[in-house]
Amino acid sequence: MYRLTTGLIALSATFLTALATPTPLNGTTKVSLERRTTYTGEGTWYEVGTGACGYTDTDSDLVVAVSSDIYDAGAYCNQWVEITNTDNGQTASGQVRDECSSCASGSLDMSPSLFEELSTLDTGVIPISWYFT
Repeated sequence: MYRLTTGLIALSATFLTALATPTPLNGTTKVSLERRTTYTGEGTWYEVGTGACGYTDTDSDLVVAVSSDIYDAGAYCNQWVEITNTDNGQTASGQVRDECSSCASGSLDMSPSLFEELSTLDTGVIPISWYFT
């Protein structure tokens, strides 16, 4: 009886340890913690065209250019970001399609239509926080 109880406890402990082991979300792909980082900086807007990612967009598309520090040779092209205007709390989503060589590390350059979801174009520069979704 003692051996059976000890065996069941050992088996249960092994099972619980296996359940507690972290695994990738879909079983094969690791999720980068980088994508969970919230960045802060300035939001500006620009006239959109053919971006560094190789796609041609228009001013009405919801696109962003990330700083050269983050661009990483196009590693984030087509990734979506959630942006918040920290002055008024407005949020909007845009897709990375370009690189902004003049932007500070946490700053974004946005298409006019995306910027207008957060503020007016006359504002020009807004304080933002954002993260990859």
